Amino acid sequence: MSESESMPPILGVPLSDLRRCRTSVKWGVHPGDVIPMWIAEMDCSPCPAVVEAVGAAVGRGDTGYALTETYAAEVASFADAEWGWAFDPATTTRVADVLTGVTHLLRLLTDDGGPVVVSPPVYNAFYDVIAACGRQVVEAPLGPDFRLDLDRLDAVFAEVTAGGQRAAYLLSNPHNPTGTVHSPDELVALARVADAHGVRVVSDEIHGPLVLPGSTFTPYLSLPGTERGLTVTSASKAWNLAGLKAAIIVPGAEAVADLRRLHPFVTFGASHLGVIAQTAAYRDGRDWVHRLVGELDANRRLLGELVAEHLPGVRLVEPRSTYLAWLDLRELGLGDDPAAELVQRARVALSSGPTFGFGGHGHARLNFGTSPEIIREAIGRIAASVA
Repeated sequence: MSESESMPPILGVPLSDLRRCRTSVKWGVHPGDVIPMWIAEMDCSPCPAVVEAVGAAVGRGDTGYALTETYAAEVASFADAEWGWAFDPATTTRVADVLTGVTHLLRLLTDDGGPVVVSPPVYNAFYDVIAACGRQVVEAPLGPDFRLDLDRLDAVFAEVTAGGQRAAYLLSNPHNPTGTVHSPDELVALARVADAHGVRVVSDEIHGPLVLPGSTFTPYLSLPGTERGLTVTSASKAWNLAGLKAAIIVPGAEAVADLRRLHPFVTFGASHLGVIAQTAAYRDGRDWVHRLVGELDANRRLLGELVAEHLPGVRLVEPRSTYLAWLDLRELGLGDDPAAELVQRARVALSSGPTFGFGGHGHARLNFGTSPEIIREAIGRIAASVA
């Protein structure tokens, strides 16, 4: 037995312990009899390196304002070691979290009221962020195979820039909620189409470390032709650190000057403890996240088996990344928003499909970043509620 096989599972926290010990949004919004499988937060034991780093900082009273240069260097080191993506940490900007970074970039790269293109079904918070910064959402849906539709993107980019407005494309890489892992050829083609129309690509790569076996993550800026793009990322999803805020914006070679136009004040906000936690994750938590990915892969297989056995009318889009699964529930007759029905009938909370844009009606997103026991309980409840 290997050392990793002898260690307790990361995704093995019992439901009773979660109900007693977790006080976050995931566990506080719904009544106590509901199994929460909606928001992108895992039910995992923490990474020991993060626990040690944060505990030591609090213990010594190191709770002031953040310096972020070491954090940026560790993100760069991780990206180089994991994906062969080399970038200069001195060109980066650190921000409070990924969505804050996206907001700053959309305001920088587009005009007030201008177009921001997304490919739904896509991360529902994209819609909120675009609206909050006074921009207009324009949809260029994924193809029927849940991959980027380059012809449609070409047509939409041409349309939104025809009047001379500055436009951006907000990429989810890898894609939330479908788990699609974009190929290098797709990303190069995206860059080519975007440049042809003067559209700036902003890539949210927060789930990059969670690409599952059988697929390979490609950072957008690691490819030729992407020099005008910008990436925003964080350790918050892969190491379950949403409450310890820090994120980084990485510019392509031709976007460095754009990023420097941001006033330094608007980039303040990364938590000192968040920076300490995420630095430890990137530097000392690599083996932990590799173990986690193995457990998520096992959960992915389990979920597929359970859906096939107990919910034969449901189509599960097999995720190639993340801990999020996209479920087509239309054959169950639960209406446009099955999640709203299932939280009442089955006492299982999923994410509402329609909030993910075009293609979301009749669908829901399920978070399988939890123990196998909870997955079995949840699918059993859903099956019993629609029998």
